[in-house]
Amino acid sequence: MASYEGARTIDGVQVLADGEPLDPRTDLKRFTDRGFEWTYEGVEPAQLALALLAHHLGDDAKALDLCDAFMRRIIANLDNDWELTAADIDKALAEIDGGSKP
Repeated sequence: MASYEGARTIDGVQVLADGEPLDPRTDLKRFTDRGFEWTYEGVEPAQLALALLAHHLGDDAKALDLCDAFMRRIIANLDNDWELTAADIDKALAEIDGGSKP
């Protein structure tokens, strides 16, 4: 099961997927050139949401479709240092998908 973690370090922010640096996936969509961020809504958190979802889902189109809602619901509310498991992401996506239905 994949795990993700983010931290603010003396060298800036660091985001890892299973212990390796997370690819920002700017090949899918470039929200920003300034890297990842979290704790607010914006382009850097959107880049993080897209990267996390693309890695987790393995479905680029679905990651693009869900990244804004995921950024607003999850990424904007993360602490300075955080951890997410695959189960955490699946739960959030179920809530997002369930919340969009009438």
